Amino acid sequence: MNGSDVWGLAWRGLTRRPVRTLLTALGITVAVASMVVFLSLGEGIRKVFTAELGGIGPDVQVSLSGFSQGFAPQPNLPETAVGDLRKLAPELGLTAVTPVVMAVRGSLDVSQSAVLYGLPAAQGVGAVFPRARVASGRALTAADEGRGVAVIGAKAAANLHLGLGSALNLNRRSRVQVVGVLAPESGLVDSFIFLPIRTLQRAEGAEGRVSLVALKLEDPRNARTVARTISERLNVEAQTQSDFLSFVERALRISDAVRFGISLIALIVGGLAVANTVMMGVFERTREFATLRAIGARPSFVRTLVLTESLLLALVGGVGGLVLGLGGIAAVNAYTQNLAGIDAAALTPRLTLLALGISLLLGLISGLLPARSASRLQITDALGRV
Repeated sequence: MNGSDVWGLAWRGLTRRPVRTLLTALGITVAVASMVVFLSLGEGIRKVFTAELGGIGPDVQVSLSGFSQGFAPQPNLPETAVGDLRKLAPELGLTAVTPVVMAVRGSLDVSQSAVLYGLPAAQGVGAVFPRARVASGRALTAADEGRGVAVIGAKAAANLHLGLGSALNLNRRSRVQVVGVLAPESGLVDSFIFLPIRTLQRAEGAEGRVSLVALKLEDPRNARTVARTISERLNVEAQTQSDFLSFVERALRISDAVRFGISLIALIVGGLAVANTVMMGVFERTREFATLRAIGARPSFVRTLVLTESLLLALVGGVGGLVLGLGGIAAVNAYTQNLAGIDAAALTPRLTLLALGISLLLGLISGLLPARSASRLQITDALGRV
């Protein structure tokens, strides 16, 4: 027999009990789909940061503790560091030195959360985010420094139901008025609320301190050298955009491992279902296998046939899991597009290959014991069974 005959026999063996086979395949489908959706979150975030990095941050970022506090560090860097950096500007080729204060406006409802981003009103949003454009109202001006005004991103405006002239409570003590709304540009910046730095320092009780200092360079290719020089001279942490991407990648790898571990539980259950289905098929077809052996089939053929059934069942479940996973990814992206204007999940080629590879591996492992049992049947004993 050739390979197509073996696959045909395997398919016929599975379809003898269509309901049991369908339920087993559905179990694998759900397990693979959950893995695809979970891991697609990491793939989507990678694509978002890679695509938007050029417009969402400085060439070099200076802070007191680097990325150890996450993407929105506490304002713990003395503001005197800003003056020290400006003194080094001619030597290091710095074209812009922008102090920044960041805070997170949290809420139990994720759509009501936002990032507060304070920077010198005279420099404006474009000092750090050059692609940002005002769609309505006006930008921050030097006269706004210390005043209760804000320019908000498009998604923040939609989620918080704010428009020109709306009042926004920063906390129980501070309130600002919206004077400008940015045009939709970046999924991340669209969720920011920009304020004059003195306004946010006063609201957060952080006078004389900043979260970080954003630097723009004449030649961004010198970012690594400039960051190393600043770290050595000022005893602070200076990171480049590539450092930021490396930090994101490390964080995503850890979260990928956690999500895969959660998915592994469902995959193991699916594997046990495959093993049970194939083992039941072997038990029910004992006389059939014995007859094949009696007419000359070798044990290796019987073993191959059972393994093929297991692999075929896993393959059907894996393909079904990819299809169901695509539906889950679409649902996730619909939610995150409405929330922040980004696609947080993505089905990449490597994730597709991983899902199919794990499905086939699952089928192979699940079929080993049934295949071994089938190949070791004694012909005379098996033919005598009812």
